[in-house]
Amino acid sequence: MPDIRKMIGLAVVLVALFWPVGYFADTPAWRHDEVGAAQIKISFAHGGAHKTACRRRSAAELRALPANMRKLDDCPRERVALAFVFELDGKPIHRASLPPTGLSGDGPSHFYGVFPVPAERHEILLKLRDSRREDGYDHVQRFTVDIAPGRNLAIDFRPNAGGFILY
Repeated sequence: MPDIRKMIGLAVVLVALFWPVGYFADTPAWRHDEVGAAQIKISFAHGGAHKTACRRRSAAELRALPANMRKLDDCPRERVALAFVFELDGKPIHRASLPPTGLSGDGPSHFYGVFPVPAERHEILLKLRDSRREDGYDHVQRFTVDIAPGRNLAIDFRPNAGGFILY
């Protein structure tokens, strides 16, 4: 049968050790954002168009290749860099050229940005160019949003779901 004095002593020691941990886990209160502020978080991964168009191989080129490599189309792997623009209330907030990832430059381009904003109604304009064109944008979307204090607005890009999506 355990000795009651040992159990009480163990409880006192454990409380003495873990009480400071519990206290300092919650105190002092700290906020990393301003009171009444909100955040817009934009995050996406998207692969742009191939840098050059695919071309048809001639019959002579196909005969010169080993049998297991005879594909009719020769498509380079490298992709274009994405051009991304984020405007808030008519003012440019962020403009970026997003290079493709991967050793051969054939992976998707990635973007992640956190933008603190006042908690109020905002006009958001998002533009993305993912093709070989030199000017203009392939995806342009405008949103009007009300962001409450302390809230986050998350934005993703899904071309098969209509472009930019707000969460």
